[in-house]
Amino acid sequence: MEKSDKIDISIIIPIYNGNKWIDKCFESIITQTAIKHNLKLELSIFNDSSTDDTNTILEKWKTKFINNGFHYTVNMHSNTSPSGVGYAKNVAVRKSKGKFLCFQDIDDQMLPERIWEQYNAAKSKPDTIIGCQFRREPPNSTERYTRWANNLSQDKLNVQIYTSHGPTVIMPTWFFARDIFERVGGFSEEGRGTPEDLIFFYKHIDSGGKICRIDKCLLIYTYHLEATTFTISSERIWEIRLEQLQKKFLPSCVDGFTIWNGGKQGRRFMKHLSNELRSKVKSLCDVDVNKIGKEYEMFCPIRREVVCRVPIQHFKESTPPFVICVKLDLTDGAFEENLSSLNLQEGTDYVLFS
Repeated sequence: MEKSDKIDISIIIPIYNGNKWIDKCFESIITQTAIKHNLKLELSIFNDSSTDDTNTILEKWKTKFINNGFHYTVNMHSNTSPSGVGYAKNVAVRKSKGKFLCFQDIDDQMLPERIWEQYNAAKSKPDTIIGCQFRREPPNSTERYTRWANNLSQDKLNVQIYTSHGPTVIMPTWFFARDIFERVGGFSEEGRGTPEDLIFFYKHIDSGGKICRIDKCLLIYTYHLEATTFTISSERIWEIRLEQLQKKFLPSCVDGFTIWNGGKQGRRFMKHLSNELRSKVKSLCDVDVNKIGKEYEMFCPIRREVVCRVPIQHFKESTPPFVICVKLDLTDGAFEENLSSLNLQEGTDYVLFS
């Protein structure tokens, strides 16, 4: 490729049966203000065995994008069944040439400044995944999740990484240097049901990478029941989060730790710890007077005996570090007020696993 044809940014788009979304998505890309700043943009698309007329629609858009200065590449395979989002993203990235990668789901829409804003942030943060705020459509869908993702403070983006919400900047907003993709080694290709974004997110952090969010709404994030997210098992996500927590945070708790939740979720968490880490549990803590002062007895059905006994205490009588198995934003602020009263440092004195 000649120097004059050098690609600045590759927009990475995996598609499976995306015919109803393509026109709105592509209209949002072709109106990006980054074009006016003489950036060379490329669409790198992987059609993952679509059975609708996705490929016909992609062909119709080809001329329009080329006439607007874009490089435009569509790849596909001959498989009769899809290989999964991770595979599709990997192929689209490897067939692209941009120095920076902008990930776009076909059922979402970029707002006009997205690429320009994220490109300028990424230039000075080569080791960082850049996200952004978003607007959910329909407006009242996933309100708690949207509030968390849009308002999590910048200093917590690299710390609050173990919750059930997943990555602290959502995958459809990711923008980063190609070097990050190469360092991580691409996305998991385990196929349907795999949270490839969460796995990539943890590998990025493990390799010293950072997370940043532009505090502007730059994406319309569509909620619908056909979304890929509904094919991902919550159990699989839980296992990946637990593995990461056991690998990264809990080994540093040399003097033990407290599980904040004397109920179902706290007990589930304790049951799934390794034997070594379970032995470090000092107590479970709670606010429920029906639990406080009692013991949690963990019964082993194979050995048919109690293998562990742990006291359940009031949270004010317990000592950090805490693994908090209580969901945020569900108690009208009562839990958050209790946590704040202890004046603890997140990431050091406690982590959220909820």
